[in-house]
Amino acid sequence: MGYLLLTNDDGVDSPALLPFARALDEIAPLKVVVPAEERSWVGKAITRFDEIRVERTVREGIEVFVADGYPADCTQLGVHSLFGAKPDMVLSGINIGLNQGLGFLLSSGTVGAAAEGWIAGLPAVAFSTGSSFDHRGWAKEAWSDSSRVFWEATATLAVDVLADILRVGYPDGVDVFSVNFPENASFDSSRRITSLAKVGYDNIFREHEPGRYIHDFNTGLRMTGDLAGSDVELLRSGVVTITPIQLAHTGTVPDTFRAAVERG
Repeated sequence: MGYLLLTNDDGVDSPALLPFARALDEIAPLKVVVPAEERSWVGKAITRFDEIRVERTVREGIEVFVADGYPADCTQLGVHSLFGAKPDMVLSGINIGLNQGLGFLLSSGTVGAAAEGWIAGLPAVAFSTGSSFDHRGWAKEAWSDSSRVFWEATATLAVDVLADILRVGYPDGVDVFSVNFPENASFDSSRRITSLAKVGYDNIFREHEPGRYIHDFNTGLRMTGDLAGSDVELLRSGVVTITPIQLAHTGTVPDTFRAAVERG
């Protein structure tokens, strides 16, 4: 094996970063490229006009390259610019918060960084954890100084899931895996291959001054269709969800629609 590339969207100060990096480093050579600050909810944004500064640092014995760009920038730099040879796989996370359902998957910087790996022709896995019921309260605790034991345990669990994927082999037809751990997940938790729930969200901005709005997500999920067997349903029941994502997927339309819009 060559090496694994690790990035995230919560930045270099994420309490999940070093425990995950250390756990990964025990199974394979590792390179780490992460944003300088939290870059959540940016999807697969790529820096276009600004320059990106990259600095090397060492945190608790782990070499980390810190970029003042987006998560997908970090993948792009790690794959193509910083290390010569490409990695064997791109890993993103562990995200502080679940990335459950389509709406959040499309918005997630964590998943966006993994998708950039797929664009580069590499297998990729995004890892996330959180609460299905009280994200704000859970996240406050997850960012606290007392969260180290939790993150070490979650990192060990994430590496065990990854080891299963590596042992079997990354399957054809899967572009990205999105792995989510419920807040109380352990090695005894059930693990299931799931479908991606078709869920969205409503208003995420709050006016805090006349004409000025800030991100203040507090609406929960907006459900569409049957959630049976989906990542949302199973996470709520305490199951670790492993969701295979096909990014290169084309929808179908009725023949009547085709006849109405096609020309020539």
